[in-house]
Amino acid sequence: MSDAALATRPMDHPPEVRRPELDQKPHFAAALIFLAILLGGIAYAVRSLTGDMSDAGAEPLAIGAFVLLGIALLIALGFEFVNGFHDTANAVATVIYTHSLPPTVAVMWSGFFNFLGVLTSAGGVAFGIINLLPVELILQVGSGAGFAMIFALLIAAIIWNLGTWALGLPASSSHTLIGSIMGVGIANQLMAPAGSATSGVDWSQATSTFQALLLSPLVGFGCAALLLVAMRALIRNRALYEAPAADGAPPLWIRGLLIFTCTGVSFAHGSNDGQKGMGLIMLILIGAVPTAYALNRAMPESATPAFMEATTRAATIFETRAQGAQVPVADARTIVGNAVRERSFDSGQTFAALAVLTHDIGRQVQEYGAIRRIPAAATGNMRNDMYLVSDAIRLMPTHGARFAAPEATTLSAYRSTLDDSTKFIPLWVKVTVALALGLGTMVGWKRIVVTVGEKIGKTHMTYAQGAVAELVAAATIGAADVYHLPVSTTHVLSSGVAGTMAASGAGLQWSTVRSMLMAWVLTLPAAIALAGSLYFLLRQVM
Repeated sequence: MSDAALATRPMDHPPEVRRPELDQKPHFAAALIFLAILLGGIAYAVRSLTGDMSDAGAEPLAIGAFVLLGIALLIALGFEFVNGFHDTANAVATVIYTHSLPPTVAVMWSGFFNFLGVLTSAGGVAFGIINLLPVELILQVGSGAGFAMIFALLIAAIIWNLGTWALGLPASSSHTLIGSIMGVGIANQLMAPAGSATSGVDWSQATSTFQALLLSPLVGFGCAALLLVAMRALIRNRALYEAPAADGAPPLWIRGLLIFTCTGVSFAHGSNDGQKGMGLIMLILIGAVPTAYALNRAMPESATPAFMEATTRAATIFETRAQGAQVPVADARTIVGNAVRERSFDSGQTFAALAVLTHDIGRQVQEYGAIRRIPAAATGNMRNDMYLVSDAIRLMPTHGARFAAPEATTLSAYRSTLDDSTKFIPLWVKVTVALALGLGTMVGWKRIVVTVGEKIGKTHMTYAQGAVAELVAAATIGAADVYHLPVSTTHVLSSGVAGTMAASGAGLQWSTVRSMLMAWVLTLPAAIALAGSLYFLLRQVM
């Protein structure tokens, strides 16, 4: 997987086909605008953070804690920045190599729609990623172990992304991040004292994530190949299936189609990948400033009656399943925490503990009148209790607990109210991540663009190949976003390009394909090893 591995024979360019100009330097004014947006985004984040702390009545952070928070946030935003120029190059390769847009315009266009995609995302993928982390580190994310977890997985992901980018390999940022999370989970379990209740990787959640990552490139390859075959049968316009001419841009309608597909991939990429950074940033904020971010203080007081009703109904179901078992309030959190770690929910004691926690959550909300009024001293425990009960409800149906349909509906509604209270993303976090991802799109894109545009197929990309690959990528990523599954833009689009090359009979450059497959195979173990090693080292000093 070196530069030599990707230095395959030059793509076959007919004499009348020209290679896009990829070496244009940005104008000085563009660089100034880029820097201004970057600094403005940082200033906006700092102002919003301090404003939220002030509104919540949080005590000012000590200098050391504030520096640690700042470093953690910068590393998280750095991951999204690297993700931008590593992954989104896939979205612009097709419009660049079909001469639909000049390279500079293409990356700015893609960056803008990545920005919009992040802003309009719902957050389901963000918290799906968090569910992969060890539960005790999530509950104690403000501890040294919590910060070691955040630093280890983000730094490992950045290192691998930069390494594959330097080699021009379109590897997956999603794959890398999930491998890093697994590395931290495995290291956390190995470092635990013998006999302690310490969790590692949530293998059930990891399995569903792996399925999405494994299937997405197969879907990209197969669907793109089939769509191109169908397109050739139904649309007989010969210009679609020929390499772009050297003497100008494509016909207007073809250019419009290609720009539309580029826009769709960029928007879908922002919506899906941007959420991963948002989820990790929220973990950092919850750990460093729980008073302001552990609970959603934007929830209106008018939501309290519905919250109390859902709480009462859920507690009744848990009490029915408790079979008369009694659990002291002081022990309830430990019992539920152990059940979540061990994925065991078949004892009356566990349901009794869930009932106790549910009643205690309801009691505090009723006592203070609303989520937003819960005092700072109670915020941390309240958030942890809500998280544990919500996670238990999520896991119970697949780990031995069976509920009648009305009970399942009641518990699902209660879980939604808990998640609304603890799993939220402030607007400034979305804006900051959107800026990091969008700005990252505009730098460092050339290496991956050349690989996707020139080194996958043996011939120059046609208009139909570019449009089909991006249509399939946008649709696949959009569907994954709906179902809260993290997928790889890189895998889907690069496999889509390969599928169109195979279907058209152009042939594949197998040295490149082998290098991409090798990167895919090595990403997971490399990220696990990097993150696990970093976590071990950081735990010695944090």
